[in-house]
Amino acid sequence: MMNKFKNAVLPWMKLQFQHRGIAKVRLKWVKNRSIDHIIDKETDLKAASLLKDAIKRSSTGFLTAKTFADWQKLLGLTVPVLRFMRRYPTLFHEFPHPRWNSLPCFRLTETAQLLDSQEQNIYTVHENDTVERLSRLLMMMKTRTVPLQSLYPLKFDLGFPDSFEKTLIPKYPERFQFVKAPNGVSAVRLVQWCDEFAVSALQKSNECESDQYRDFKRGKTALVFPMRFPRGYGGQKKVRFWMDEFQKLPYISPYTDSSKIDPKSDLMEKRVVGVLHEILSLCLHKKTKRNYLRSLREELNLPHKFTRIFTRYPGIFYLSLKCKTTTVTLREGYARGKLVDPHPLARHRDKFYHVMRTGLLYRGDGSLKVLEDALMVDSMENDEMEDGDSEEEEVETSDEFCEDEVSDSDDSSSE
Repeated sequence: MMNKFKNAVLPWMKLQFQHRGIAKVRLKWVKNRSIDHIIDKETDLKAASLLKDAIKRSSTGFLTAKTFADWQKLLGLTVPVLRFMRRYPTLFHEFPHPRWNSLPCFRLTETAQLLDSQEQNIYTVHENDTVERLSRLLMMMKTRTVPLQSLYPLKFDLGFPDSFEKTLIPKYPERFQFVKAPNGVSAVRLVQWCDEFAVSALQKSNECESDQYRDFKRGKTALVFPMRFPRGYGGQKKVRFWMDEFQKLPYISPYTDSSKIDPKSDLMEKRVVGVLHEILSLCLHKKTKRNYLRSLREELNLPHKFTRIFTRYPGIFYLSLKCKTTTVTLREGYARGKLVDPHPLARHRDKFYHVMRTGLLYRGDGSLKVLEDALMVDSMENDEMEDGDSEEEEVETSDEFCEDEVSDSDDSSSE
């Protein structure tokens, strides 16, 4: 069955489409304060979550300041890790080392342990969802294989449990197996293809429109990507016209073999948009770092400079430069500053962040600010951000923005 889909090529996929010179269309990069605010918040959330998991993995049950001294870039933080952990005493309890009093150590508080136990329960209850997300990701790969080193940075975004390679994958030998990649690194491979999973998020969202979807299944119409244009695009008729022409191109499922498509054609470009759309749809927060996707480029059969897609299609994707990194977000995943359809784990992470904020340590007097003050700030910020596009600031730039304005080393992997 797996070979059947791997070799399946629809007749129209062999057609050649004239390339329109998309790179010559001058686009505007529009700053979205609402999404930037979310990325800023969830950077701290992710760092705290990864530190929590690291403390759990420690054989001593705590981490010393020396251990995480060089983790700042790894965690994506803009401040030293020691300062960051001291900001959140509701999660991390500081105490002197048993042998060296001047060496700060941190263990999890009872509150953090309770939150972690609730998180582990969510992983257990929704384990089938996690298996499906991993299966879908592998089904998009040319060889149905992904190196573990490429999965580790994505585990938070995809909602994989900590040490998933030890706790999750071995439980499903009928679906996954460990193999050695050609370069000798450990990788995970899909064993069993699942027809049920080979339906993209875009296809699912169109199933309710029975007539249009029925025509699509018969090859008569193309599926349309939802687009939310930032301010400043209404008067650019050539951009609107080009986007309309793009939507009319046939939609290629990211789970279909693309080896027969002309890599320079507009059809391939729409296929690339579909693949990136699907991966971001699999992410719990509908976003991930740009460099995390680069490590999957060859397996996904993406062009070398595929990240230019993010600025060519600003109605589908939003590219953010917050927190000294480059994050790409699926616009349709958010409305009025919130996730449209949050996964239970994403809702729990909101609760985790809520606890972080309630115990925020203010350096002025060293005291803990109680719930109301911290939450009032967040509430005011969220109210401001909920205007959506009204908080977007136009910044005109060239189509080379996402390749040239940010260096390849701006993103850091984190485990």
